[in-house]
Amino acid sequence: MKVYWIWLLFNISPWIFALAFFSVSMVELLWRLLGVAIYFVIFFMMPLVTNKPVLTMILLSLNTCIAVFTLFPSQGDGFNPFLILILSLLIGEACYYLNFRQVSVVVMVGMAGIIALLLTAELSIFTTGFIVIYVVFLLTASFKYKQTKYQNDDLRARYDALLSEYRSVKRRLSSDEELARQEERVLIGHEIHDSVGHKLTALLMQLEVFRLQAAEDDKSQIESLKELANQSLEETRNAVKMLKSNDVGGLAGVLRLIRKLETESFIRIHFSVKHGAFAVPLTGEQSFVIYRSVQEALTNIMKHSNAREAEVMFEAPGGSIFRFEINNPVKNDNRFQEGFGLASMRERIEKIGGELHVQKTDGQFIVRGLLKIADLGEVYDSNTTGRRPSDGKARIKNDDRDG
Repeated sequence: MKVYWIWLLFNISPWIFALAFFSVSMVELLWRLLGVAIYFVIFFMMPLVTNKPVLTMILLSLNTCIAVFTLFPSQGDGFNPFLILILSLLIGEACYYLNFRQVSVVVMVGMAGIIALLLTAELSIFTTGFIVIYVVFLLTASFKYKQTKYQNDDLRARYDALLSEYRSVKRRLSSDEELARQEERVLIGHEIHDSVGHKLTALLMQLEVFRLQAAEDDKSQIESLKELANQSLEETRNAVKMLKSNDVGGLAGVLRLIRKLETESFIRIHFSVKHGAFAVPLTGEQSFVIYRSVQEALTNIMKHSNAREAEVMFEAPGGSIFRFEINNPVKNDNRFQEGFGLASMRERIEKIGGELHVQKTDGQFIVRGLLKIADLGEVYDSNTTGRRPSDGKARIKNDDRDG
């Protein structure tokens, strides 16, 4: 927009000097002003037709004719040098928007006007020579500019094509890696199911046989052993179910979730990332908790709110904490009560040392979560899956305690 106003100033300035150059009667001045008015009406129409080259060519050619007729010297008037300057602006504009053939049409119209000027006006040899030399330089400069612009446009098109291909390859690579990881998880899940699961089932059966044959005093202890084995079998089944699941969590999973909701549920989601939140070293468990929290919050919006839009924001201010916020507009004044979904979300976040804040204002329902970012040196030594180490403590750097 700024360029447009600068270009308008470039067009107005020579016209002011061009009209001031003439010392003519009021009647003649009026028809010259009429020509200026038509010129600028066409000038203001130009942005509307920049995508239609033929129409742009016609309007520029028309403006070239109007400039020649308006500033053509009357009998007794000298040559108006600002006419050459205005024609230069029109040819420059044509070079910017049009191809070689269309520029040639505008140039020929302008040259026809200049030739008519040279043939009919009584110009000195010095003035004629000046006009001829100026026109030669103008056409040479226009040709070089157009040639350079073609080369730059070609380079830009090649760059855009390469960038598009690079992004496509990157997406395919990411998809292939995800498929490979999913196949590996399914394989591990089958292995656990076939080995650990079957052995635990056999252990349960043997414990039941042993309980039937045991003395009455030992039966309660055997029942406890059965309960323990049963819990282990149930946890194994849950682990196998999670390994086989395609529902991959993490920040990448959030993006897939947003894309899915926008496509299937027609909910508009404004997603923003601040302070390099995608680059922070979250553990697998933290990423999964964030994914589940965002999923639960968006599900609540679809279930309990009439709003069809929401905002999701991730940020990592200072690189020591990770914050996420999901908010959506609300229109009612009802007080909200924390249900099972929000309670589960709070419990899950607090379990890994984070905090959850739920707030309803006059026009917004806001869910905010905060997690301390894990120390890479402690977390990624042997535990890349995000599970807690054997001592049962989450390896998250505690600045307060360390301080």
